[in-house]
Amino acid sequence: MVSGILAGLLALLLAVHVPVAVAFGLTSAAFLVLVTDIPLVLIPQQMFAGTDSTVLQAVPFFLLAGALMDKGGISRRLVTFANVLVGWATGGLAMVSVLASMFFAGISGSAAADSAAVGSVMIPAMVKKGYARSFAAALIACAGTIGTMIPPSIPMIIYGATTGTSIGALFIAGAVPGVLMGLALMAHSYGVSRRRGYDGIPFPSGREMWTAFREALLTLLMPIIIVGGILGGVFTPTEAAAVAVFYSLALGGLVYRELKWGDVPGVLISTGLGTGVVMFIIATSTVYGWILARWNIPLQLANAFIGASDNPWVFLVMVNALLLLAGTVMETVPSIIIFAPVLLPLAKKLGIDPVFFGVIMVVNLSMGLASPPSGATLFVSTAIAEERLDRVCRAVWPLFFSMVAILLLITFVPSLVMFLPRLVYGR
Repeated sequence: MVSGILAGLLALLLAVHVPVAVAFGLTSAAFLVLVTDIPLVLIPQQMFAGTDSTVLQAVPFFLLAGALMDKGGISRRLVTFANVLVGWATGGLAMVSVLASMFFAGISGSAAADSAAVGSVMIPAMVKKGYARSFAAALIACAGTIGTMIPPSIPMIIYGATTGTSIGALFIAGAVPGVLMGLALMAHSYGVSRRRGYDGIPFPSGREMWTAFREALLTLLMPIIIVGGILGGVFTPTEAAAVAVFYSLALGGLVYRELKWGDVPGVLISTGLGTGVVMFIIATSTVYGWILARWNIPLQLANAFIGASDNPWVFLVMVNALLLLAGTVMETVPSIIIFAPVLLPLAKKLGIDPVFFGVIMVVNLSMGLASPPSGATLFVSTAIAEERLDRVCRAVWPLFFSMVAILLLITFVPSLVMFLPRLVYGR
């Protein structure tokens, strides 16, 4: 009864396009008023408790670093470097789009930022080259989801803060799945390009290759500095995010000299708005999660899962199905806050490593960002391409199934995910 009220009211609000954070807050408040005698003062208390975490300070810093590097001409240099690497192949611009998204993922940690930065450069270039607008937008939408897999990853920071799992281990565990997703999208793009006759650009000269590499080198060092510093114990994830901001300012303002003082206020405002959205979602979904826990709904769900099967492989398949569905209708951050405390204890009971399970959660929910009805990267790329949403959605599904194949691969071959964490941490 309680779970039906909570789920039904939340679904109703989301169906009429109430913002996710507001929907969580309204559902929680309505439930407390109509069903319980718990005072509403609980809501601000839980909202504060949900955001009172040092680890979460990394979120605005990584968002700011990504915005600064975009304004500083970083995305253009990454695209140019990707162009000399694969742009000459069949479907070269499509492959460049994916490869540039993988590079930018190591900077921003945000899927939407990845899609906006790369898509604003690559979608017009692909359309000019003769690519269908729907395919170009769909590819950027799917490639943008890699931004939350390859470190640094904001959803992995949220998962680590919620569950107490090592963020450093999560970061390096997400690298291989992110690269595999990128390779799958590139392979799919190659096949589509061969059928449709999308040719590449002329093969670059040695001088062009060297120039592109030299221009992008300092940018490519950023993920190495961030992840290497965390793994080496030089700084915490929050400190690493602050270092990323300083590095972005120095690179864009002093080295490339494309980041102007006049750009900084706009960057700070956009970062503040983005941070406010993320933290508001975390705050109100914490209240919703408290109500679920108070009425033992996670335990009921856990019993339902255990009743279905105590086989870890069956459990992982069920989790994949659940999270893929959730990712299509809910944002990544609130989904992690709600489902991680429920599902992780079950995963541990079945002998599944928390780091591996965190990667599975993030990959599943990230894929939902490229699918209707609420996919963030889908909407960003569609807007840039100026294409109808229904056409982009039809073009997304073949790409989406390529990503599902990689999801199943990492699910049933956990060593692909856990190889690097075991190598570094001996897990």
